[in-house]
Amino acid sequence: MPGVHITDVILRDAHQSLIATRMRTSDMLPICEQLDRIGYWSLEVWGGATFDACLRYLKEDPWQRLRELRAALPNTRLQMLLRGQNLLGYRHYSDDVVRAFVARAAENGIDVFRIFDALNDTRNLQTSIEAVKQAGKHAQGTICYTTSPVHSTQNFVDMACVLQDMGCNSIAIKDMAGLLTPMVTADLVSAIRKATRLPLHLHCHATAGIAEMCLLKAIENGCEHIDTAISSFSGSTSHAATESLVAALRDTPYDTGLDLEALQVIGLYFRTVRKKYHQFEGEFHDPDTRVQVNQVPGGMISNLYTQLREQGALDRLDEVFHEIPAVRKDLGYPPLVTPTSQIIGTQAVLNVLTGQRYKTITNEVKLYLQGKYGRAPAELDETVRRNAIGTEQTIDVRPADLLSPEMGRLREVIGVLASCEEDVLTYAMFPDIGKDFLQHRRQGTLTPETLESPSSGQEERRSRPTEFNVTLHGEPYHIRITGTGHRTLDNRPFYMTVDGVPEEVLVEILDELPAGSAEQDISRTGSRRPRATHPGHVTTSMPGTIVEILVVTGDLICAGTPLLITEAMKMETEIQSPVAGRVTAIHVTKGDSVNPDETLIEIVSEN
Repeated sequence: MPGVHITDVILRDAHQSLIATRMRTSDMLPICEQLDRIGYWSLEVWGGATFDACLRYLKEDPWQRLRELRAALPNTRLQMLLRGQNLLGYRHYSDDVVRAFVARAAENGIDVFRIFDALNDTRNLQTSIEAVKQAGKHAQGTICYTTSPVHSTQNFVDMACVLQDMGCNSIAIKDMAGLLTPMVTADLVSAIRKATRLPLHLHCHATAGIAEMCLLKAIENGCEHIDTAISSFSGSTSHAATESLVAALRDTPYDTGLDLEALQVIGLYFRTVRKKYHQFEGEFHDPDTRVQVNQVPGGMISNLYTQLREQGALDRLDEVFHEIPAVRKDLGYPPLVTPTSQIIGTQAVLNVLTGQRYKTITNEVKLYLQGKYGRAPAELDETVRRNAIGTEQTIDVRPADLLSPEMGRLREVIGVLASCEEDVLTYAMFPDIGKDFLQHRRQGTLTPETLESPSSGQEERRSRPTEFNVTLHGEPYHIRITGTGHRTLDNRPFYMTVDGVPEEVLVEILDELPAGSAEQDISRTGSRRPRATHPGHVTTSMPGTIVEILVVTGDLICAGTPLLITEAMKMETEIQSPVAGRVTAIHVTKGDSVNPDETLIEIVSEN
């Protein structure tokens, strides 16, 4: 029997960390026979951003991917990452949705469920753990590692004991940002091993360049299971290389027993695969020890970089890095992992760009401060809480206890678009993109042009082309215009996605071109909304998408009245009226992309 067991994350976290979760199932299946022969303890294949990327960008059914991988890997445990009561989404689901999702995931092929909560609130893990056990599968209780004045080795040991008492089959330490250092790892692993009898797994990102040392110290102190990534998708914000750890442990008491030459063949295969996805490579490739100060995970860095670039404020990235720890302190030191990383990162960007801390507060921050994500690790800043939610009631119970069963309503709403329970759960996880996916699949129109277009029955608002395909040096790309600078500028940035990855180009206005020409249509694609010049011109603080419009023309409103809800960085923000008066014009509709210099709503004072 091998001394150390390996979980390879090549089919999930490795490509999520390095190429934005864009690897297609068709690039996974050809190597599965070789992967299945290796003798891994498990392969991580599902969870995290898998659902989102499959539906939004790849036009793949994530459930079908799971079934195909299950068939192709008959001798290997398949593992997924589950966000406790959040499942794969950004909100808490009712218990019946959690049980249904776990049951279908188990039936479709998942053997090991790594279950975590972003706040380490074990109340949010209970239903998932029970559902996994009921399905006869492996429930892995997970500790999200972080550092703060309120987090300590004893704190994590206590949580490990709770997870054991809850019936978990094993315990995982999830170091999502790469914060562990070798000596701390040794102390933490040793303490948990002494306090519990369960097998221990370590998941440690390589962001700071010290993951291999942490893994070795963990192994020396009793950790029998480690996560690695095949070498061609290792390092940077991914994980330590599988082949390197196998070589390092060979002929020692910790020998993995894995065939290094067979692993090298797999590494060469994925090296070729990675070249196909070069356009999705992130900006950061070298070890980044800044994570030891700001605790920002690699995927979060990429999001911040993109948002600030689209705002023309990339030079303020260091300010945002400085603000993130301050916001985290205000919110009681939550670990920075989905969804708290997005909650805190987006709020930090807003604080920096508006020039006034908490002038604009996202809806998710408000829900967090009400206790609707769970129990914060430390006391919240009372001034921030009052500013965000005023005298609204907070809760101290398990958030899901306040939720009514949802599965019946979800089945009714999605109706004939769902051909099975898995389709209902797809809609539950991602209502908008899930519904679009199911509609286009039913219509046989799953193409790049239609996948992100408005749902059937929704008014078509585009009078100019905003999506098109191009071929460059034989490589096909799908281009989608998502926003622009204001049309009165001689030169203005155009924001677009290239195969789903945000890019920016500077385009000169081509007024001299004949009306209706393709070049003119493309140059003018974007907003024709008036530029914001008066106090009653309502704008947004950052580029985003209109989620909901809360007023109609003619409404008489007070200053502070909610007008719109926008979404940016997967977080929603309520835009309130800056003045009292009457709504005289609304220049947006649901689904529109908007930019900070545009007038979204006009309000005229009646005084």
